[in-house]
Amino acid sequence: MFTGIIETTGKIEKIERHGGNCSYWVSSSLYNELKPDQSLSHNGVCLTVEAIEGQCHKVTAIKETLEKTNLTYWQTGAIVNLERCMQLNGRLDGHIVQGHVDTTAICIGILDKLGSWEYQFEIDKKFSTLIIEKGSITLNGISLTIFNITASTFSVAIVPYTFEHTNMRYLKINDTVNIEFDMIGKYVNRISRLK
Repeated sequence: MFTGIIETTGKIEKIERHGGNCSYWVSSSLYNELKPDQSLSHNGVCLTVEAIEGQCHKVTAIKETLEKTNLTYWQTGAIVNLERCMQLNGRLDGHIVQGHVDTTAICIGILDKLGSWEYQFEIDKKFSTLIIEKGSITLNGISLTIFNITASTFSVAIVPYTFEHTNMRYLKINDTVNIEFDMIGKYVNRISRLK
């Protein structure tokens, strides 16, 4: 379980393919605090640390994960958002995030607001019931607030701290991001559909 508050970013140093799976070696400032079998969010995807060598840790994504996330687009040198799982004795500064990506979205607009940034994204219309005005969403692992929603688009605002400490500063038009919808909203949506 995560909060969507990014601790640091990591850099993809090496990619290894094994059948339908893909392993990533990621360097970051967290290297000396990680251990094998630990859960770590990478752009909002919960992956298990398998090994640590030097300042890098290794994680592997299976076919299912590769098909539902933007990991297939990762290349050597890419910067990814990292968050360790939350501690029960800490504050929940974002919202409850599972690290289970629901879908991806495409960046269709970036507006510099002279001190903050507004990003607009397009998603499949079948997910429209899972986004609400001023609701929470996880985008590449970042807990954000939604606004300006339509049937297939929504916007988020990025403050300077988030811009400087996540990979949002590298995002471009037409880039694909990982989306996890609010878990409580998903349960409410499911219950209402069963009635």
